[in-house]
Amino acid sequence: MSGVQSHSGPSVDLAIFALHLSGISSLLGAINLTFIGVITTILNMRAPGISLHKLALFGWAVVVTAVLLLLSLPVLAGAITMVLTDRNFNTSFFEAAGGGDPILYQHLFSRLVFEDYFINGFFGHPECYILIIPGFGIISTVISASSNKSVFGYLGMCYAMMSIGVLGFVVWRISVNILHHMYTVGLDVDKRAYFTAATLIIAVPTGIKIFSWLATCYGGSLQLTPSMLFALGFVFMFTIGGGVVLANASLDIAFHDTAFIVLHFHYVLSMGAVFALYSAWYFWIPKILGLDYNKVLGKAHFWILFIGVKQHFLGLQGMPRRISDYPDAFAGWNLISSFGSIISVVATGLFLYIVYVQLVEGKSTTRYPWLTPQFYSDSLQTLLNRSYNSLEWALTSPPKPHAFVSLPLQS
Repeated sequence: MSGVQSHSGPSVDLAIFALHLSGISSLLGAINLTFIGVITTILNMRAPGISLHKLALFGWAVVVTAVLLLLSLPVLAGAITMVLTDRNFNTSFFEAAGGGDPILYQHLFSRLVFEDYFINGFFGHPECYILIIPGFGIISTVISASSNKSVFGYLGMCYAMMSIGVLGFVVWRISVNILHHMYTVGLDVDKRAYFTAATLIIAVPTGIKIFSWLATCYGGSLQLTPSMLFALGFVFMFTIGGGVVLANASLDIAFHDTAFIVLHFHYVLSMGAVFALYSAWYFWIPKILGLDYNKVLGKAHFWILFIGVKQHFLGLQGMPRRISDYPDAFAGWNLISSFGSIISVVATGLFLYIVYVQLVEGKSTTRYPWLTPQFYSDSLQTLLNRSYNSLEWALTSPPKPHAFVSLPLQS
């Protein structure tokens, strides 16, 4: 990629330029989010009674995401600029023939965006958490509200998100990058043993979040709404996604560059983020539009998509990835996987139909549509004083411009 021999022409240069533009956009957005969203809004404009320890977990997730974006994007810009100068200005950062180090490319930049949808390495490990930490905040909010109880271990959840953000930088090279790409580049046994242990560190705060979500559900008055189903689906897929398995160097050597890696990232990150977004949509869209949606169709959407995205057996059988053809022994599971993609497309079509029906035939909803029958007698103020609800539910659906005439007081 850094030379013109195998990738001649302007296509790669234009792609790098596009990444520069995208990076500038994301960096400006991160600066805006950090200084306006975090410093101005969260630190200085909280309603009376809402301390930082009462802040919604989604707010904490936005804070961590903004900081990660602000610190990681310059690394991306530097890495792709080095590739650009290697291609056009005779530098040798990554060219072995000129004294460069191709492994440096892998450290900074090992999984290119055209190949696997995001960039992995010095930039890419924080980027993984930039994509998933907002989902953590969404899932925490939805599970708490749908369980009718506060999040279990609130402070632990906050510190877990912060720890994930810090570890995203501290172990950038020894986690995702080493995990999927660099166990097989000739590291000695001692380094692989160390990297295995260091990689598992990132599982500790993630495990705290998983167990806290399960403990929040335990003993709660569960409402299996579409948003809650997608949240539970997120927890299930995130748990079985295989990241802890791949931390073991011996196993990862066997699974490296097989379909198992593809499935791991689709379970944990790609579809994990999608399930979190769907959960957020079904949870907040009645508040945004003031219109209710068909709950039965929403649940059908979840089950169809949940069935359609499941695939692990090809990787367990050792099928290599990035191949145009495969042995007949893999034909059965590939056929099932193809049917799964069709099922996922059907689920997406059903989602668009749900949105259409909501806009055309949706009934007006209440301020807080997630009340269970045993809580009907609760006043709105009582609901808002519970720490699992945030102030948007005190507004009409949809909220009016300049809805708060005075600062609301929350105890």
